Amino acid sequence: MSPAPHKIVVTQRFFDDRSHAFLRAHGCEVEQVPLPPGKGDGDLDFETLCHLLDGAAGWIVGHARVTRALLEALPGLRVIARRGVGYDRVDVAAARELGRVVTIAAGGNDDAVADHTIGLMIAVARRFRESQLAMLAGDWSILNGHDLCERTVGLVGLGRIGKSVVRRLSGFDAKVLVHTRNPDPDYAAATGVEYVDLPELLRRSDFVSLHAPLTPATRFMINAPALAAMKKEAFLINTARGGLVDDAALLTALRTGHLGGAGLDVFVSEGDASFAPVSEALLALPQVVATPHAGASSHEGLARTNLVAARSVVAILNGLTPPPGTVVADGR
Repeated sequence: MSPAPHKIVVTQRFFDDRSHAFLRAHGCEVEQVPLPPGKGDGDLDFETLCHLLDGAAGWIVGHARVTRALLEALPGLRVIARRGVGYDRVDVAAARELGRVVTIAAGGNDDAVADHTIGLMIAVARRFRESQLAMLAGDWSILNGHDLCERTVGLVGLGRIGKSVVRRLSGFDAKVLVHTRNPDPDYAAATGVEYVDLPELLRRSDFVSLHAPLTPATRFMINAPALAAMKKEAFLINTARGGLVDDAALLTALRTGHLGGAGLDVFVSEGDASFAPVSEALLALPQVVATPHAGASSHEGLARTNLVAARSVVAILNGLTPPPGTVVADGR
């Protein structure tokens, strides 16, 4: 008699047929939660999540908060797989203490987010939004922008996505400055990046792009003094996490003309509703190009992250080795 299939609940949209088939082929029964238009799993309340995840051994999750209370209410939930690389919404200490495993989709969305980062750099520097808004108003005057080619780009953080951005910037002959806790001299020798402290990076960069995790130490690392230290008319790009930037201070810097513009994929208001008016004000500025935390959401990027998450779940439930770099909490 064959063992009962593992119940896997997916609370993310765009979970593709290949990843569904992979889970089913490895003894899993997949339940994908239908989400209302414009809503994500981060909008599901505690009671709803408990109901949906009842009896589940694995959960492929997007932006829902994975709290100690939720884990305690779901003793059969063995693995929580983030379809993404951030895990600041997961109580990893509680997961570890309660014997669960938390994984991320390491390597799955690097290219998608790096492409998005470069796209935002070009879009904001060449004033794409400003130009289109003017044209819609009947003004077809040419707005002069700035090149990315041969400019100085400062990267705050140098993980997988940051390194993917470095590879792309090589095609623009950009000078790349990097601020990281773990400088690698061999990597610098191979790529030509220059390691600097944060104040020097802010002072010298024409573009500042964030690729750091959100932690208590990095929250609001780009605050009013940091923004004031940047070049006048420099551009700030954030495709990492809302909360790395004090969005209220950014709004002031943009309104006063200190910065040339911003390319934003993430906002403080994603985790703090009190910042919603600030986000709305940023979105209204013509020199801001914004997307709704969509950096990883290409068809190809989602397919890659889906499959990494599916492979992680199958490996954990079957006592096998998950893909490299995926496990961030292991309570087994």
